[in-house]
Amino acid sequence: MQEPHGADRYGSDRYGSDRYSADVLSPGWRDAGRKVIPTREAVNDLVVEEVATGFCGAVLRVEKKIVTLEDRHGKLRLFPLGGGFLIDGEPVVLVVPARAAPQGRARTASGSMAVTDAPARVARASRIFVEGRHDAELVEKVWGADLRIEGVVVEYIEGVDNLEALLQEFRPGPTRRVGVLVDHLVTGSKESRIAQAVARGPHGRNVLVVGHPYVDVWQSVKPERLGLSAWPAIARSIEWKHGICEALGWPHEDQADIARAWQRILGRVRTYADLEPQLLGRVEQLIDFVTAE
Repeated sequence: MQEPHGADRYGSDRYGSDRYSADVLSPGWRDAGRKVIPTREAVNDLVVEEVATGFCGAVLRVEKKIVTLEDRHGKLRLFPLGGGFLIDGEPVVLVVPARAAPQGRARTASGSMAVTDAPARVARASRIFVEGRHDAELVEKVWGADLRIEGVVVEYIEGVDNLEALLQEFRPGPTRRVGVLVDHLVTGSKESRIAQAVARGPHGRNVLVVGHPYVDVWQSVKPERLGLSAWPAIARSIEWKHGICEALGWPHEDQADIARAWQRILGRVRTYADLEPQLLGRVEQLIDFVTAE
């Protein structure tokens, strides 16, 4: 029988290579041509879809190779790590996040250099006033370490309508300054008129009123941290926090529901990077003002 052109009867071509030499049972032969599914670390806030159930949510935590996902309505589901997940429609294998090696000196949640073993500092006479409990909790979570080093106390005053009366009682001075953070400080608002009155008043040199443009401090948390493209728009006739909870499908019947909603939002804040710059700059400005010698 005539051999194929360029090859002998044993399959060797004219150049000496053997087309039958490959071992079909060699390691990896089953994976030849198969698509490799990439791995992804199950880091916080990564949005994935679990294929079997269709549940889509953000990674909340990983414990003992179990990942907890939270959807946009606040519902939690637990799944084992591994295959069976999609990101942007593409299959992935979720794995335990690697612990990042320390990079130089540690930083606080505000981005400042962390100071370890610092002695306790007596609180300054100067204070920072914020409108409500949620504002105070957010400032504490991000700037708490810095404020303790500086000896600055944050107090919430339940609104700015009585700010002038509070200042009369506090009696600000050169070594007893007051920084005030208010919500919705925009041109023509009630808050802007109060700020202007304080600046013109007898304590103007020792009081600094600044604010962010948001209706409520909730909005200073970046919406992406909650899986949103933007915060919902709420009609002025509806109480804003209740309207937000209703728009997001969260319980909102009473104040306990509102408190739980805020804790869900606050839980998404870990560092200054989770907040809008319009708030970051104002808080830093207040800290500088009340700590200036």
